[in-house]
Amino acid sequence: MSEAAEAAEAAAPSAARPPLRSTATDGVKIVVVGGFGVGKSTLVRSVSEIRPLSTEETMTEAGRGVDQAAGVGGKSSTTVAFDFGRVSLTAELVLYLFGAPGQQRFWFLWERLFAGTLGAVVLLDTRRVEDSWYAIDRLEQHGMPFVVAHNVFPGAAHDLGEVRDSLSLSGSVPVVACDARRRESAKQVLLTLVRHLHTMSRARGAHR
Repeated sequence: MSEAAEAAEAAAPSAARPPLRSTATDGVKIVVVGGFGVGKSTLVRSVSEIRPLSTEETMTEAGRGVDQAAGVGGKSSTTVAFDFGRVSLTAELVLYLFGAPGQQRFWFLWERLFAGTLGAVVLLDTRRVEDSWYAIDRLEQHGMPFVVAHNVFPGAAHDLGEVRDSLSLSGSVPVVACDARRRESAKQVLLTLVRHLHTMSRARGAHR
């Protein structure tokens, strides 16, 4: 487990921190990135089997004009460092989830969150597709595998092919729809990423 994961686990209340299964053999660090207000904290909360460590703070007038809140008028809090959760996908495989802050003023934290990360989920609100461009650019610069998850907000239904085209994604990048509020839906996103990582690992092995 990474130092950041260990620290986050230690900070969670013990009553909300069920022990890992004795069969757990592999731990994978995953980062959830995307624009401001796309549902990253919601996804981590919904899927985590422990009480998530959250650094959400109430939004104030000081952030007006700094944080781009267009399209997220009902949002009253914001992540200022990261969210952390844990989910056991199988008896052997455990994912440690880090939700990155979406505001531009906190993007400098992403480099630390990317350290030791095997893959990422780019969470997308199709009403604000452009807010995800930066995340995708950074992941591609790092050479980090990722999947795109379209968080289906009311009135924002889009064809996944249209999502792929709007982001100019290659055919190898998985694109899925999800409801970040629902545990099973969020879990399917993570399973899609794990399968993608496995496929890429096998492809690299076949070319050696």
